[in-house]
Amino acid sequence: MSMSRAERVERRRAQLRAAGLRPVQIWVPGTRAPGFAEECARQSRLIRDSETDASRAEDAAWEAASAEAIARDEV
Repeated sequence: MSMSRAERVERRRAQLRAAGLRPVQIWVPGTRAPGFAEECARQSRLIRDSETDASRAEDAAWEAASAEAIARDEV
């Protein structure tokens, strides 16, 4: 006998819970909302304009540490 869609979903959710996971609902801005693209562009400009030599150096250090960890297969 084949399972209904609801039964398959419940079975899958039970497997995920047994693996120690839990469902989380995340609400995000609607990409079709008026002004969404403009707000993305505004926030991107803020980030770009806030960069300093120190923040670029910190980014480079994190990238180097990540590359080393990957090379050692620690990630």
